Amino acid sequence: MDLYSGYINKLIDELAALPGIGNKSAQRLAFHIIGMSSARVNRLAETIRNAKEHVTFCKVCQNLTDEEICPICRNPSRDNSVIMVVENPRDLAAYERTGRYNGLYHVLHGAISPMLGVGPGDIRLKELLERLRGEEVREVIIATNSSLEGETTAMYISKLVKPTGIKVTRIASGVPVGGDLENIDEVTLLRALEGRTEL
Repeated sequence: MDLYSGYINKLIDELAALPGIGNKSAQRLAFHIIGMSSARVNRLAETIRNAKEHVTFCKVCQNLTDEEICPICRNPSRDNSVIMVVENPRDLAAYERTGRYNGLYHVLHGAISPMLGVGPGDIRLKELLERLRGEEVREVIIATNSSLEGETTAMYISKLVKPTGIKVTRIASGVPVGGDLENIDEVTLLRALEGRTEL
C-alpha cells in the first residue's frame, strides 16, 4: 500500500537510489525538500544540473573539476616530484583532510577487477603513464584500497612503473584489509602514508 502520492513516492525512490541513502533517510530528505521554498528547490536543482553538465576530469591528474586543470595541480607550492595514485576522488579528499601530504595525485576512477570485467584499459592508467613520461617524478605512492582489487591494481602499476627507474611505494597496512580509504580517519591515513614501503 502506498502511503504517499505519486510525486512523493518518485522523489523518495530517486533519493533512495543514491549510495548510502536508505529508505528512512530518503523519506526524511524528501519531506525536507518538499518543505523548502520554491527558490531553494530551484537553486538545488540548478546546482545539481550545473555540476552534472560542467564537472569533468582534470587534464593532469584526472580528479573531478569544473576547470581544465584542478586547483591541486595548479598550486605552485605542491611537490611535483611525488604522485599519489588513488582509486577515486573520495580517497584523494581523505588524504587532503590530513593536511600533511603536499605532493600531487593521480585518480584512477576504479581498480582492476577481472571478476567484474574491469581491466587496466578501463581505469585511467594510460594517463598516469603518459604523465610519468612528461614530468620529473621521483616517487609514485600507490594508495589503492587494501582489497583484492586494490592490491591487484597496486602490483600492476608497480610492474609498469619500476622499469622507468621511478621509486614505487605502497601505503602501509595501517589501513585495514578490505577497508575503503574514504571511511578511515585522518590519523590512520597519515600513519599509512608515513609507513609506506617500497614495492
